[in-house]
Amino acid sequence: MKLGCCLNMLGDSSEPIGRRYMNLLYRAGYDYMELPLAQIMELSEAGFEELLSQIQESGIPCECCNNFFPASVRLTGEEADPPKISEYVKGAMDRAVRLGAKIIVFGSSGAKNVPEGFDYHRALCQTADALRIIDAFALPAGIRIAIEPLNRRESNIICSLEEGALLMKEADRSSIRLLVDYYHFMMEKESLETLVALTEDIIHVHFAEPAGRSFPTAEQEAYREFFTVLKEKGYDGRVSIEAYGKEPEKELEKAVFIRKYL
Repeated sequence: MKLGCCLNMLGDSSEPIGRRYMNLLYRAGYDYMELPLAQIMELSEAGFEELLSQIQESGIPCECCNNFFPASVRLTGEEADPPKISEYVKGAMDRAVRLGAKIIVFGSSGAKNVPEGFDYHRALCQTADALRIIDAFALPAGIRIAIEPLNRRESNIICSLEEGALLMKEADRSSIRLLVDYYHFMMEKESLETLVALTEDIIHVHFAEPAGRSFPTAEQEAYREFFTVLKEKGYDGRVSIEAYGKEPEKELEKAVFIRKYL
């Protein structure tokens, strides 16, 4: 497996992409970076070209993107607008290709959360429709989409691997598969049996220590059990640490011990 890191979790309001940590990732021995697509879409063309130059200079590739949709591009509810979704996806996919991304994570709670009073099943169908729109751009670009089940504190739709699998089947497109996020997985108290059953559809992994959604700092048996299931079921993809850091420079370097489980 490859080890990467989601840099946006280390960003702030003045620099939400987290680009200041690119060189540190390289020095610490990570394989790739994962960058936030919604925030990258806010850049001007000149700003985006500058980002591409910074990535090249860092020596570490951007192989994945998270934060697919901003909350302003509604995917569910009465304000969901397929032409607007399609227009956004077209631009986002173009930038993802230029970044070199192979996987885009589809969590985007702000965009897909079901509005109060809106029918849940209709919202689920709208989300599947959005994934079909995404597939029309992702498939020819050679990019796969990983549905990310979140936890119920953050989202009111798709909050378990099983729900993610149902959405994947409803969308019924070859580029659409699943992500397992250890933090959300543990917050929802999901079982390893569910992970065993669905690993064949998992194409990406996010990881953080559940306590405080922080960087892992020490070996734990629960970590070993989680990754053992993935390995025994044939997963050999990417693992992105997606965590908040109090001392990012130290924590990024220390978290590389996770490689021993991969």
